[in-house]
Amino acid sequence: GATLLSAELVAKRLGILRDLVPSVKSIAMLVNPTRPGVDAQKAQVQVGAQTLGLSLQILEASRAAEFEAAFKTASQYGALIIAPDSFFLTERTRIADLATRYRIVTMYELREYAEVGGLISYGPRAADLYRQGGTLTAQVLMGKKPADLPVLQPTKFELVINLKTAKILGLNISPSLLGIADELID
Repeated sequence: GATLLSAELVAKRLGILRDLVPSVKSIAMLVNPTRPGVDAQKAQVQVGAQTLGLSLQILEASRAAEFEAAFKTASQYGALIIAPDSFFLTERTRIADLATRYRIVTMYELREYAEVGGLISYGPRAADLYRQGGTLTAQVLMGKKPADLPVLQPTKFELVINLKTAKILGLNISPSLLGIADELID
């Protein structure tokens, strides 16, 4: 199998959000309550938020019709984290548009969000994960037992910032954060 290390990267994403908006005191996290492991996701973010002295509000959406209300509520907080979820990824354009419309500083897991107008993402490259999946599949097809294969983890993570969205939100991104970004989207 392969893992995204989603829960393990929560602290790093929260730290980046703090660097982006140092004055933030409260954040919201959008989760899909039907996703397996959602309770562990929420617990990881809660621990990370407490460590940074942030209050956390969990918002839920399991259908696209629930996004509008979730983003309206999220606009009351200093920032928003979108939990890793395949449903959210398929709705990334709508999610990024709502975040911009409600003027919410929003952190995402994958670059695909920043590419469609999301503000900032930090996580593994999806293409690398697909390659790892292909490697595992090839080994199974060559006769190896799945139980004998290692769980692969991403080894490269990228920080992507959409400067156009930052400008729309009126954010001045620090030179230090710009300096560590792997990609800046204009």
